[in-house]
Amino acid sequence: MARTKGSVGADTKTAIYAAAKKLIEAKGFEAMTLRQLAAEVGVQPGSVYRYVESKDELLQALMNQHMISLIENWEKLEGKGDDPVSRLKAFVAFHIRYHIERRADVVIANLELRSLGEDYRADVVTKRSQYEANLRNILSDGVRAEVFPKVDQEVAAYAIIAMLTGVCFWYRPDGRLSIDEIIEVHQKLVLQGVVG
Repeated sequence: MARTKGSVGADTKTAIYAAAKKLIEAKGFEAMTLRQLAAEVGVQPGSVYRYVESKDELLQALMNQHMISLIENWEKLEGKGDDPVSRLKAFVAFHIRYHIERRADVVIANLELRSLGEDYRADVVTKRSQYEANLRNILSDGVRAEVFPKVDQEVAAYAIIAMLTGVCFWYRPDGRLSIDEIIEVHQKLVLQGVVG
């Protein structure tokens, strides 16, 4: 049988991941079948198993790619500032911009976590907690420096991240506000909520 358009090693795996993101974002993880995925990539359905062991493994890989990229990009970000207020503003700007630019990854990482089996979920949740620790550390430093009031930092971090992540679900490039204006509004909201 002749090779189909997507059946070339590493290119095929990349194509499978890209097609999976597209299908999961459009249909949801549970509704996507490996047969649909194979058709989207242009390979025979059985060929998908050469690149992924199961749908769960594929979903975990997509989520891990997102979380690893998120963590690495935050760590590489320059100009965060030295004081807690500057770092908090930088976190807000980074989180919103990163998530708006990667909407499909965010939809999958946030709405499909429930679809992962327990073993796979634990791995992704560990990475998510690692990222959230950056915000908790900023809040903790702010409390120690007496620029933020004492609050439950875990609850505050969850609330802030939920608000910031939510932007990618309603933001439209042709909307009333630019990304920079949305970031500025959210920086004020977060600082007013934290500094109060």
